[in-house]
Amino acid sequence: MLLQPLIGGAVKSILCYLRGTTTYDLHITRSSSFDLHGFTDADWAGSTDDRKSTGGYLVFFGQTSISCKSSKQRTVARSSTKADYKALADGTAEVIWLQYLLSDLQIRSTSAPTIWCDNLGTTYLSSNSIFHAHTKHVDVDYYFVRDRVAKKEIQIHFISSHD
Repeated sequence: MLLQPLIGGAVKSILCYLRGTTTYDLHITRSSSFDLHGFTDADWAGSTDDRKSTGGYLVFFGQTSISCKSSKQRTVARSSTKADYKALADGTAEVIWLQYLLSDLQIRSTSAPTIWCDNLGTTYLSSNSIFHAHTKHVDVDYYFVRDRVAKKEIQIHFISSHD
């Protein structure tokens, strides 16, 4: 009995969401490219309640978006670089997983996936170990992304927020 109002509220929220998104389309475009590329971003301290950042990624296969996620980060980031680096690490994990999936399906890309990030510090941090002395708070994510870049499994590039 206690759960019924909660379930009813959840169903109402889902129906309201679906009604508000009926004009949204998912475009699947034929492409000769089998390359993965993605975009990551975070809004540093965007939540006014607890100052946690919301980070996310969008991954494309050729010209078609195939994976996306946006979620509040579990910890408070003390810099925009930390917030963006966490989003980059999440996007990297998704791209690596999709690479393994495509490989199992016998689909090979012609180049390493590219992940675009709008934080210059995050972009430099992914390939330049000299910044490491100041980033112990992103230690695990740092090594995860840095290892993938060093093995040339992914490429990290800067893209302007305006673009």
